[in-house]
Amino acid sequence: MYLGSKKDKYLTIVLFLAPAVGIFLIFKLAPILISGYLSLLDWDILRPFSSAEFIGFENYRNWILGGELFVMLKHTLTYMILYIPWIIVLAVLEASVLNQELGGLKLYKICFYLPVVSSWVAGAIIWGFVLNGKYGYLNQWLSLIGIEGPNWLEDPFWAMPGVVLAALWKDTGFYALIVLSALKSVDKNYYEAATVDGAGAFTQFFKITIPLISPTLFLLIIFNVISGFQIFEPVFIMTDGGPANATTVVVERIYRYAFRIYKMGYASALTWILFLLILFVTLIQFRFEKKVNYDR
Repeated sequence: MYLGSKKDKYLTIVLFLAPAVGIFLIFKLAPILISGYLSLLDWDILRPFSSAEFIGFENYRNWILGGELFVMLKHTLTYMILYIPWIIVLAVLEASVLNQELGGLKLYKICFYLPVVSSWVAGAIIWGFVLNGKYGYLNQWLSLIGIEGPNWLEDPFWAMPGVVLAALWKDTGFYALIVLSALKSVDKNYYEAATVDGAGAFTQFFKITIPLISPTLFLLIIFNVISGFQIFEPVFIMTDGGPANATTVVVERIYRYAFRIYKMGYASALTWILFLLILFVTLIQFRFEKKVNYDR
């Protein structure tokens, strides 16, 4: 119970909030506003800022009418179509295994979660060996069943699926833990009642488990759509947008224009286009929120 005056109470609140608010203003809000201003300029980062020319929405117009934006969005959409269904399925399967009363469960959790805490650089080196077209492990395994694997990261058609495989390996453990927490919250009385009624494990999974964890799955879909638009590390480290620009995505292109070509205004405009796209898609997703079962 606070025994001081109201003035002291408010002063205490302000003092405690000031560091967090200060960090937000300096490292979050200020860069956002500055990038918005830079997006209206023609400015090479190697030139003095005084040489920057105000060109209004010219950068936005060039991105939208230039055609390159739609190529990147096509690659990003391909990544999400390949990645999101599999990450949800694998996370549910992995969480279902971890939800069983198995011996050595802690060891399984460590094994599943190990890729999550590994750096993308280490992951890229591992997957470079796995996906190598000549002596890669994946092609060796495929050859055992009579399939000749492609040269994954050097083939424009298979490069993005190769990136998706690495991303699935890296991320599944993280999402499995989220799904596992949802599975733990399901009341076991539902399963006991279903067993009495003669429902098998398959029916219980699709009639009880999936509907009751659907809010969590919906949240994962939203999260993965947002993160899918921002995919960067695996593309940048594994393919650098190649081969033949087959894996160029929006954030990789922002980095390229900002820190390799040094067109900071052009890169800032693409950043804001990406922000508006994510906002628009997220609002559409929430329109479907009412269809998700929240009854527990």
